Amino acid sequence: MKAIKIFLPIILLAFTVYYCSTVPITGRSQLNLIPASEINALSFQQYDEFLRTSKLSTDAEKSAMVRRVGVNIQRAVETYFAQNNLSKELRGYAWDFNLIESPDVNAWCMPGGKVVIYTGILPVTQDETGLAVVMGHEIAHAIAQHGNERMSQGLLQQLGGVALSVALKDEPALTQNLFMAAYGVGTTVGVMLPFSRKHESEADRLGLIFMSMAGYNPNASVDFWTRMSAMKGGAQPPEFLSTHPSDATRIANIKKHLPEAMNYYKK
Repeated sequence: MKAIKIFLPIILLAFTVYYCSTVPITGRSQLNLIPASEINALSFQQYDEFLRTSKLSTDAEKSAMVRRVGVNIQRAVETYFAQNNLSKELRGYAWDFNLIESPDVNAWCMPGGKVVIYTGILPVTQDETGLAVVMGHEIAHAIAQHGNERMSQGLLQQLGGVALSVALKDEPALTQNLFMAAYGVGTTVGVMLPFSRKHESEADRLGLIFMSMAGYNPNASVDFWTRMSAMKGGAQPPEFLSTHPSDATRIANIKKHLPEAMNYYKK
């Protein structure tokens, strides 16, 4: 038993190093236990189910804007990865951009480039550049493999790091919940929480660069998040209980990253 206690930290360290990858641009190390092919397959399945049970917007003009901004940022991402010899990281992506009829002020991007914008967020984005702020941020989550990282942490904590295919077979309900939690459906106060806030800040930085490369002025991000802050109104929970940075912290960090983003901005 004593030997097990001694070697367990060493085993866990080796396990972590073996499955460690690096986030593009920021260079942060992260734990990813799930192969891209497996996480993408699960993502596409969940995405198709979501579209089947949701209402697509019938507003042709706004739907076209969502697709246009999405494709512009997609091309920016592909250009950045090609310039840095990382194109293989995008293998298996099947980009798709949809506008969903819903009052929710929300947007997300699943692994493999599956993007959804809710009509409820459009009054806050106001225009195409404001929408680029949101889409750049959400696509950055997928590019940085934040969902994989979050789900890997969940698999390691709750199922001992078993393969996704095994988890789906033996614990399908738990695995589905882990997948949804990896994309912000429900929060917990504990080990996972700091990573969620870190992911949000990282997505802000990457999103600024991608929208800049796509030809959108990154300075618009400050105005967007200011509008978001004003729209919330009322008291907000302490930052340590939130998966997102406080509005003041987020805007301050974005301002720090704007000079870097402007280096990529091409009108």
